[in-house]
Amino acid sequence: MRMRTDYCGRLATADEARAVTLCGWVHRRRDHGGLIFIDLRDVSGLVQIVFDPERSGDIHQTGHSLRPEDVLQVEGKVALRTPETVNPDLPTGEVEVNVTGIEILNRSETPPFSVEERTEVDETLRLKYRYIDLRRDEMLGNLLLRHQVVRTVRAFLDGSGFTEVETPVLTKSTPEGARDFLVPCRLQARKFYALPQSPQLFKQLLMVAGLDRYYQFAHAFRDEDLRADRQPEHTQIDMEMSFMDPAEIMSLLEDLLVGLFAKVNGAAPSRPFPVMTYDEALLKYGSDKPDRRYELPIVDVSGVFKATGFAVFAGALEGGGVIRALRAPGGGRFSRREVDELTQFAISEGARGLAYLFIREGLEVASPIAKFLAPDEVRGVIEATGAAAGDIIFFVADLAVVAAPVLGALRQRLAYELGLVRQGWSFLWVTDFPMFKLDEDTGEIVAEHHPFTLPTPETVEHLDSDPLLVRGSLFDLVLNGVEIASGGLRIHKPELQRRILAILGHEDHDMERDFGFLLEALKYGAPPHGGLAFGLDRLVMLMAGLSTIRDVIAFPKTQSGGCPLTGAPAQVDPAQLRELKVKTT
Repeated sequence: MRMRTDYCGRLATADEARAVTLCGWVHRRRDHGGLIFIDLRDVSGLVQIVFDPERSGDIHQTGHSLRPEDVLQVEGKVALRTPETVNPDLPTGEVEVNVTGIEILNRSETPPFSVEERTEVDETLRLKYRYIDLRRDEMLGNLLLRHQVVRTVRAFLDGSGFTEVETPVLTKSTPEGARDFLVPCRLQARKFYALPQSPQLFKQLLMVAGLDRYYQFAHAFRDEDLRADRQPEHTQIDMEMSFMDPAEIMSLLEDLLVGLFAKVNGAAPSRPFPVMTYDEALLKYGSDKPDRRYELPIVDVSGVFKATGFAVFAGALEGGGVIRALRAPGGGRFSRREVDELTQFAISEGARGLAYLFIREGLEVASPIAKFLAPDEVRGVIEATGAAAGDIIFFVADLAVVAAPVLGALRQRLAYELGLVRQGWSFLWVTDFPMFKLDEDTGEIVAEHHPFTLPTPETVEHLDSDPLLVRGSLFDLVLNGVEIASGGLRIHKPELQRRILAILGHEDHDMERDFGFLLEALKYGAPPHGGLAFGLDRLVMLMAGLSTIRDVIAFPKTQSGGCPLTGAPAQVDPAQLRELKVKTT
């Protein structure tokens, strides 16, 4: 005997008069005197089942006892609804099932929140009862979308000559960036495994092994502070390729994404995707992951004020800083209170203040700083920014490393407040990132991405003289202002890899201890190679039109790293710690 013959959400008019057996949950019940209507739900959707006392006999009383989320097995016949009762909003809205038999497979207590109603529910409560939360249409839809994305990506990569390989989850801690999650080893006391932050080194070794094209849906673990698009564990679509230059890698990934969006979202983005260098993105948009669904370009107006008598601007320039401007079209309607709020926002982002000019009719200006500016300076700023009557121009005068992110954050806020964000998909490749940066706390040189990146041919000559001028053969893919993929070419010669590690402060014995296995492998004919990794969670989040990756992960953690469902992380039995030779303090 089969428990069911059909799925609820797949019944149609072609099934009229057919006997069916369905299984599912009570979604809602409506008691209309003698008739009882129940929407029965399973993974495929809903169908209305009907308890008619004239047809159902004794089981009609069972219908009265049913409550939301009870689990049923139902036998009945499919019937067409009368025209006036057709539900056009339901895929099965033209049919119903007249119940002739029923078994209650399990009763449900009253759920802590409604599965049927679209009400706001506290997220901690949702995560504690995640198995109920996942019954809701939107959450189930998110997981089904994720499944479709994975299936489509896997099919593309399989058809493009890639081989799927799993790499270790218990591995060695190496100084690559974020903090590791550590796992004590019982068999070797006082030694630890690390959970992988990425499969970076193993996928490079697979290229040395001659695999040519590799991919993996890899779990990555990073012990870092959490936010809406970050979890302690996430899934990345990890890829590596031999004998391909950046343009070829980027083109292949565009093929993948165009096909993916066409199949899953029904609309393929146009290609080729625009390309912008890191320096251009930071100067024009104040971010290395700019959202280009709105323009609002940042303009450097330092030249306009090179001989200014305005002390604030002059002081910034004398101190090696810049003066950058951002025009907000239509921002002339802002009140003084709104401008003050924007000023406080800029200060919270790191600015010392925010100057501004209201542009009036006849290109007259109004502002507390207007009296300090020469007429040619005002004209120069208006020409540089393209401002018109009814606009407002904001200025930040500071070091470039301060002005860029402040105006980048302000640009984003203004775009939403002024309603300038266009619908649709805006892809952008950002290339030529710095290889190195100075650590804010120690002042030491550290890797911008990781220490295995190949320097660009144009800047490799600066490795010894000024490493901060060196750019990496790196490329990030940005979608609607969110970084969804990061990649680059890798170092494939051991001599260059040692030079990079030395610049980062590694002594010879440190190199051998931390990366000896990689340096050894590079001696044996490592091919030129590169690749990238997509954040699967972020990609699905954007495709679903959501703002947090927690809604596309079946069992995510809270912002404090906890799991309300299981209680993880939790204390363990002292006996387990003794076996591991570990003490807590």
